[in-house]
Amino acid sequence: MRIRDTAGDSVRNRVEHVVDAEGGAPAVLESTVSAAAGLDHLVGVTAANVDLADRVERPALIVVDLQNDFVREGAPLEVPEARATLGVNRMLIDFFRANGWPVIFTRFVSRPTDAHFWRWSPQCDPREKCCWAGHHRRYLDSPGMWECIAVVDELAPAAADIVIDKNFYGAFHGTGLSAMLENLGVKSVIVTGTVTQICVDQTAREAFQHGFNAVVVSDAVSSSSPELAAYALENIRRKFGWVTSSAELLSWLQSGRNTRSSRDTGSN
Repeated sequence: MRIRDTAGDSVRNRVEHVVDAEGGAPAVLESTVSAAAGLDHLVGVTAANVDLADRVERPALIVVDLQNDFVREGAPLEVPEARATLGVNRMLIDFFRANGWPVIFTRFVSRPTDAHFWRWSPQCDPREKCCWAGHHRRYLDSPGMWECIAVVDELAPAAADIVIDKNFYGAFHGTGLSAMLENLGVKSVIVTGTVTQICVDQTAREAFQHGFNAVVVSDAVSSSSPELAAYALENIRRKFGWVTSSAELLSWLQSGRNTRSSRDTGSN
């Protein structure tokens, strides 16, 4: 079969007419027409001119990997900058809880037999056991022994919060997070945490791929490489979501249409 392109017409007229190889009469793909006809108002709408409130409609906060083995001083994969973002993350967590919006923490958990992963993060192999479940260690800024994979005490999850354990960089891969967000009626995810160009970046990309709006909060993420972090944020801004400051995000969230809880709105 060949397809005739009718670019320049309305959505209904742009839907291709399929003509069979023998030159038979065109057959309009009615189901496609029906689905596309209601999208005329979205044609030409780019990320830059999406209404601010729509970017954060029915939001959930995803706090990525702010765990002892990344944040604490002397940690195997320490990101010193992460400690400076704890205050902003705390403020956003409290704001989301106060509004009844979901707060989700991710924890990276190394697998003790994942030699493939160790090639890029040797700190996770059996010698140092970075982010191994059940492993404890001492840190320079905290007395006593601490669980490596635990979220730092400054941001300790509340009973109503959700904690997702993951074995890879992104929060969606192999975790069931997408279905969980859909069940909560979430349409937008606000991403914070560490590391900007690795797990934060991958989580924002996966959110986009699963059909959610993705917003990364620039002053609530952290990295040991400012250059790579800046590149990652710019790439997200261009192709996967929005990047904004916590102050600007709060102004978006305080828009009238976002004052209701995601948990109370359902998925429609």
